[in-house]
Amino acid sequence: MDVIRVNNVAIDEAAVLAEMQYHPAATAEEAGRRAAEALAVRELLLQRAEALGFDREAEDAIDRVIATEVSLPAPDEESCRRYFDANPDQFRSPSLYEARHILLAAMPDDEEEREAARMQAETLIAALQGDPERFGQLAQQYSACPSKDSGGHLGQFASGSTIPEFETFLDSLEIGQLSPVPVPSRYGFHVLQLLQREAGREMAYEQVRERVADYLAESVFRTAIRQYISVLAAEAEITGVALAGADSPLLQ
Repeated sequence: MDVIRVNNVAIDEAAVLAEMQYHPAATAEEAGRRAAEALAVRELLLQRAEALGFDREAEDAIDRVIATEVSLPAPDEESCRRYFDANPDQFRSPSLYEARHILLAAMPDDEEEREAARMQAETLIAALQGDPERFGQLAQQYSACPSKDSGGHLGQFASGSTIPEFETFLDSLEIGQLSPVPVPSRYGFHVLQLLQREAGREMAYEQVRERVADYLAESVFRTAIRQYISVLAAEAEITGVALAGADSPLLQ
């Protein structure tokens, strides 16, 4: 690993390795890169705190730098209304589902076990297409989910509260329809039936005005911090890491 320096202050490899736990990534190399960037940005901001006369060891040192030097205007009513009007689907009440399933469990990295689970699910689907009334019986017999004790019923649940694979299928099925193919997930394969669905409704601006304002304020904050860090980085001597596009520790 290249030696990382921010204006001649070194960041050692041990610090980067310790920081990596806070930056999960697909590879160790990517996690290391993100950790190095975060530590370099932190050092850059703490050096700025010193330059402004703040105690860099203080817990709020970086917060004081941001409060002093970064302008964060609050979104006005016109901006909130314009964003709401342009993104109506972002502000809907959640859809509600009622469904039942049979889980054929399989570990995500066991190909042989998953193939066996998929084939078993296909067999159960074929049996249910011929006799739908057997769903509860087959759930009790084959399902690895505790819901087997209630015939596979999952009760009523809102969108966003279950695994994405379920919602993809639940949105495509007709009410009462059994999925014609097994539904894959990290848990195995599911025999899935949609019992009821109530689509989410568009919400009035007055109901979500605070959410819109919070979203826009967060967006403004992130943009302003990135721009500020870019300015500091351009004025600093940094080696061993590239900060173009890097996030502040405040954005982790």
